[in-house]
Amino acid sequence: MLEGFHALKHALRFGADVLGVAVVDASALAALAAEFAPDLLPTLPLNATQVTAEQLAELCPRPPRTGVIALARRPSVNIAALLADPRDAPVVLLEDPRTMGNLGACIRVAAAAAAAGVLTTGAADPWNPDAVRGAAGLQFALPVARLDALPLSLVGENPHTARPLIAVDPDGDLLAADTLDPRAILAFGTERDGLSDALLAGAQQRVRLPMRAGVSSLNLATAVAAVLYGGYFRNPMSS
Repeated sequence: MLEGFHALKHALRFGADVLGVAVVDASALAALAAEFAPDLLPTLPLNATQVTAEQLAELCPRPPRTGVIALARRPSVNIAALLADPRDAPVVLLEDPRTMGNLGACIRVAAAAAAAGVLTTGAADPWNPDAVRGAAGLQFALPVARLDALPLSLVGENPHTARPLIAVDPDGDLLAADTLDPRAILAFGTERDGLSDALLAGAQQRVRLPMRAGVSSLNLATAVAAVLYGGYFRNPMSS
């Protein structure tokens, strides 16, 4: 379920298989596209199904202000292929994230920073409707998938991936620009507990963000943004 025009916009822009669109006001959909996504006007499904506000509320528990919702097919992700992606772009790993909106915000910033993909472990589904809402549909901009656990055999010194595992941890070395491998797997834990002992033990490097004394942690999405942009991305679209 894509809730709102911006989620639909990103889904279409990044090649999603959109199965259907419902709108309260079809003319408003065209106006939104003209204002926020003129590049999509030739492909925008202006023959969307028109529904009443009451019907929209039945289809979507929290109807978006734009009065636009859509259904799109969730793409499959080949984890081995993602890790073997030869581009100089990191993979973001979120270990057992708890808040769906925050998880979505992590995906949104990873997409903006041209990360190679986002992987999560634990029960949280990165395609949960709240996560899709938090990401504004940018799950379609890069591979996004949930794992039971990170396959450590595919990282580190594996010649087929050559992706070092870097743990973001309060006991790590101070993060500095241009010190991170551009193809790293960047692992982030929860705000309360941090990363698990098993993942820390498997990391080839640990880094920490500078913080004022007395501040115990950063919001997860903020930490992801700080590491992606502060670590090595001067120009995320250069690759």
